[in-house]
Amino acid sequence: MEKLLLLLDRYYEEMVSIRRYLHANPELSFQEVHTPQYIANFHREIGLEVREGVGGRGVVATLRGAKPGKTVALRADFDALPIQEENDIPYKSKVDGVMHACGHDGHTATLLILAKALYEMREEISGNIVFIHQFAEEVLPGGAKPMIEDGCLDGVDVIFGTHLWAPTPLGEIHVKSGAIMAAPDMFEVTIHGKGGHGAEPHNAIDSIVLGAQYVSQLQTIISRRISPLKQAVITVGQFEAGKAYNIISEKATLKGTVRTLDEEVRNQIEKELESLLKAICDGANATYEFKYTRGYPAVVNHPDETAFLADIAKAISEVNQVKECEPLMVGEDFAYYLQKVPGTFFITGAKHPDWETAYPHHHPKFNFDERAMLIAAKTMGLATLSYLENRK
Repeated sequence: MEKLLLLLDRYYEEMVSIRRYLHANPELSFQEVHTPQYIANFHREIGLEVREGVGGRGVVATLRGAKPGKTVALRADFDALPIQEENDIPYKSKVDGVMHACGHDGHTATLLILAKALYEMREEISGNIVFIHQFAEEVLPGGAKPMIEDGCLDGVDVIFGTHLWAPTPLGEIHVKSGAIMAAPDMFEVTIHGKGGHGAEPHNAIDSIVLGAQYVSQLQTIISRRISPLKQAVITVGQFEAGKAYNIISEKATLKGTVRTLDEEVRNQIEKELESLLKAICDGANATYEFKYTRGYPAVVNHPDETAFLADIAKAISEVNQVKECEPLMVGEDFAYYLQKVPGTFFITGAKHPDWETAYPHHHPKFNFDERAMLIAAKTMGLATLSYLENRK
């Protein structure tokens, strides 16, 4: 264990260098070409078995220990976002309109250097370690599912993953047994009324009024149809209608998101959304179109693996607090891995101590304290070695 920590400390500057290179050269989901090549070449150069094109654009590298044993999988994502970076930093994105605004560059650098350190210890390792580098986490249908279908979890006994989280202070590890991240769904509604002159509303069916009623009444689904002991979010992010101030629009389009932690609640909200829409439109002789798109499932951690990871994190000197967190209502397709094998997904604090506030994920000025990568590597690395040593 001590050897791994020393190796990771030694390679920390290289970890930072990799992260900054990736940050300066981001690639969008399902358009990743150079990033997976870079990852595959790195693993080959240190001596690992490498499989490219897994599930499309994924990379899987395998380290086989000198002794037989279990198999641990570790996962990092590597896609960027369609955001114009506003940070004034030496490693600012070189790609116009594309930015690593969610920490995936850090996830990848963490896993690459952890692989390098663990490979140097291969003669002492019992079992195998699979490094899963996933494409397209940010965009449906995501990269996790096709990578699983292409065999990235074959023979795997347990999986660990982390998200560097800028709002959480450096030195904190947050864990949660059960649902830690939500299922992020999307809905689209089109209301068809009857256009008319703004001075004669009695001769029209006002789609904007009906849309406004729908938006205002949506929250009663949460407050009156869902148990107050359950968590859920409904947000309308787009409302488009009309072309002139004095014309009653015959069509209104709304788009929004639903976030849930419970599958029954998820199913109920989908039904309630259309039921409410139908009632509003029927009452005004309007018609509608309703489309509901399911995103990733909720990320549901396994209790034993979560408790195991939490105990490991407490032994790392750079970690000053390990605590159970409230669920996050963001989504993550790590959910698919946890549906197949036991494991846990945890949060690694990445807010610099000198920052009064941290820009949120998906913000043009997003950044994180790079020392969080070292903490993440040590936590996943020690969890991997401890699991392999104690479950021979």
